[in-house]
Amino acid sequence: MTDIDVIRLNFSPGSLLLLNAILSIVMFSIALDLKPADFRRLLNAPKALLTGLVSQFLVLPAITYLMLLATNPRPSIALGFILVAACPGGNISNFITHRAGGNTALSVSMTGIATFVAIVLTPVNVAFWGNLYAPTRTLLRETVVDPVSIAITVFFMLIVPLVLGILLNAYRPALAVRIRKPMQSLSMAIFIGFIVLALAANWNFFLGYAAAVAGLVVLHNGLALAGGYLTATLARLSDYDRRAVTIETGIQNSGLGLVLIFAFFGGLGGMAVAAAFWGIWHTISGLVLAWLWSRSEAER
Repeated sequence: MTDIDVIRLNFSPGSLLLLNAILSIVMFSIALDLKPADFRRLLNAPKALLTGLVSQFLVLPAITYLMLLATNPRPSIALGFILVAACPGGNISNFITHRAGGNTALSVSMTGIATFVAIVLTPVNVAFWGNLYAPTRTLLRETVVDPVSIAITVFFMLIVPLVLGILLNAYRPALAVRIRKPMQSLSMAIFIGFIVLALAANWNFFLGYAAAVAGLVVLHNGLALAGGYLTATLARLSDYDRRAVTIETGIQNSGLGLVLIFAFFGGLGGMAVAAAFWGIWHTISGLVLAWLWSRSEAER
């Protein structure tokens, strides 16, 4: 297991550029559901939004830190979990919230706003929690991660397409409606296809280390969902809003995590395996949770 901390995955600069482009298309397609009015509405009644952001950027990283203290995984795997916990909500959270009968407008707005604040909070959380947890402190020093460089990457890969999508929806709504579903379906299909190809290129490695991370990913994702649910419950949100906050906390943008891993950590094996398995498992757990919740109507 010790070599997982030094193994670098097979991932070319061209592949990284392609992944950046795919994630930009995904964020643009998500933004086609957003309007400036969505943000203004939430600013007038910000309790649910603030609760979701606290759950995502404060509660989840803290839970992650406690889990690492209890389980003591290999340093590169631990850093992968810290990075995933520092990312904004995932690109399928809105779909899953809708299927779960939760507040989809809140979910979409949380994804958008969390993506905006991630430009600061993602690198800050990685630096803070990664240095606080002793086994990952050395890895961070060895890789010399520049928070400003991470912020610039997040800005161009997520913020720019998000703003463009919102502007298109605001000023050309008919066009936005016409391309929304095709864009969302195409972007998700391309993203999934790319991840499958990336896994295939490193299949033997992933098979060899699957057992090392699978149980931890399931545990971490379960804690993320539970943390979101508990935070929303303590904030006395309605069940309608609580479902959205729970899913936004438990569905992380592991695709962004993979980009950052290959861009700033050289494709470090343990980190990449943790993020890749997160991307697979949170889809399964999210859809199962949505199916369970869809059997009863949420109180508003």
